[in-house]
Amino acid sequence: MSQLQVLVAASGTGWDAQLVQRLETAPSRIAVARRCVDLADLLAAAGAGLGQAVLVPADLRRLDREALAVLQRGRVGVVGVLPGAEAAADRLRLTQLGVRHVVSVDAATDTLTAAILAAVADAEVAEKSPGSTTRGATDPATTGIEDAIRAGGGSRAGDADASAIDFIERGGERGRLIAVWGPCGAPGRTTLAVNIAMESALIGQSTMLIDADTYGASVAQALGLLDEAPGLAGAARLANSGQLDVISLARYARRITPQLHVLTGIVRPSRWTELRASALDAVWEQTRLVSAVTVVDCGFCLEEDESISFDSAAPRRNAATLSTLRAADAIVVVAAGDPIGLGRLVRGLDELAEVAPDTAAHVVVNRVRSSVAGADAEQQIAAALNRYAGRTPYGFVPYDPQALDAALLSGLTLAETTPRSPARQAIRELAGRMLGAAAAPSRRLARLRR
Repeated sequence: MSQLQVLVAASGTGWDAQLVQRLETAPSRIAVARRCVDLADLLAAAGAGLGQAVLVPADLRRLDREALAVLQRGRVGVVGVLPGAEAAADRLRLTQLGVRHVVSVDAATDTLTAAILAAVADAEVAEKSPGSTTRGATDPATTGIEDAIRAGGGSRAGDADASAIDFIERGGERGRLIAVWGPCGAPGRTTLAVNIAMESALIGQSTMLIDADTYGASVAQALGLLDEAPGLAGAARLANSGQLDVISLARYARRITPQLHVLTGIVRPSRWTELRASALDAVWEQTRLVSAVTVVDCGFCLEEDESISFDSAAPRRNAATLSTLRAADAIVVVAAGDPIGLGRLVRGLDELAEVAPDTAAHVVVNRVRSSVAGADAEQQIAAALNRYAGRTPYGFVPYDPQALDAALLSGLTLAETTPRSPARQAIRELAGRMLGAAAAPSRRLARLRR
C-alpha cells in the first residue's frame, strides 16, 4: 500500500519538528513529504501535488479561508494543530476558518493518524464549488457568544448587541436565505429585494438585507443610506481571517427598523475582489444564525469562464453571485414584463438551472403593463412563459412608476411611502406566500430608521 504524503507548515514554536519525528517513526502508512517554511511554500507544494494532507498551526501567518479554499479545490485534507490541549482561542480560530479536523500537538500518534486520514477522506468527497470549505463545519457562532457579551465583548458593538442577543434568544435556529436574482438589464432586482426584506420585517421576522451585487450595488442608495460604510466587504474581510462572529456582524449591519438590518454593498465595482466565495459562505452561515430571513440582492452574471485563466487560485468576478445562489434556500427570479425582459428570462433560467439545479426558483414578473404585453397582460405573460420555459409565474408586480419614484426619491420602501399602492400590495402578498406568514397590514409606517 502506498504511503500517504503529508505537508507540514513550519512554526516558530518548534511543534513541527516534534510531529515530523513522531510521524516518521510511527508504523503507519503516513509519510512527511516536506516541511514548508510559510503559507506560500505550503500552497505551492500542495498545488504541485506533493501531498494529500497538510498540518497547519492556528498562528500560521496569512492563513485564511481563501487559502483553505485553494487547498480544498486541490482535494488536499487539512488538519489544524494546537500548541496544547487547552488552547481554546486557537481552536476557536481554526473552527471559524472552517477547519474541521483539529488535534493537539501532544496527541497520541493514533489520534493524529486518524485525523489525517479523516481529513483526506473529506477532501476526496468535498464539493468542487468555490468556498465549500465551510460546508458541514461546526458553526463557530454558537461558541462562547453569550459569555463574550457578558464579559464585555458587547461593548465593542454598541447597538449591535441587540442582534447577538436576538440570536441567543432564538436558540441558535438557522434562518432562511432568499436570493433575488434576474438576468441582465434592469428588471428590478434591487426593488424587489429591498421591499421583500421590509415586508419580512413587518410580519415580525428578524431580517437581514444584503447587497452582493458586484456590478452595480445600489441597496444603500435605494434606502437613503451612506454607502461609505464597510458593510458586506467588512464582514467578508473578518470572515476570511476567521474573526467573524455575531457581534462583529452586527457592528457592520445598519439598523433600518427594529426587525430589519442591512449590509450595504461595495462602493465601487472595481472592489469586487473583496467579495470572495470562501468568505461569503461564512457570512451566509452567520446571517442565518442572527436573522430568521436573509434577503440577498445578487448580480446578474452567472458566467464561470474566468476558470480559463489557468490560475485556480485567482478570484472570480461572479463568485459572490454564484456563492449566494448555491447557498440559497429559495431564489426569486425577477424578470421585466416586456418582450425583451421575458426573452432574457427564458435564456437565464437555463443558466440558473446549471448553477443551482436543486434550489426552488420562483419567477416574479415585474413592471407588468398592458401597453407592451397586450390586454390581460398577466395571462399573456403566463402563457408565454409556460410555452417557452415550462414555468408558471410565482407572482406579478404591476408597473407603478409614481409609487416607485416616490419611494426612491425619499430613500424609503413602498410600505413606508405608499402602503396601498398596487406594487406594494403585490410584493406584500408575494412575501407572505414565500415566507409562509400572514401579510403585513396596509398602513403607513412611522419612520423607524436609526
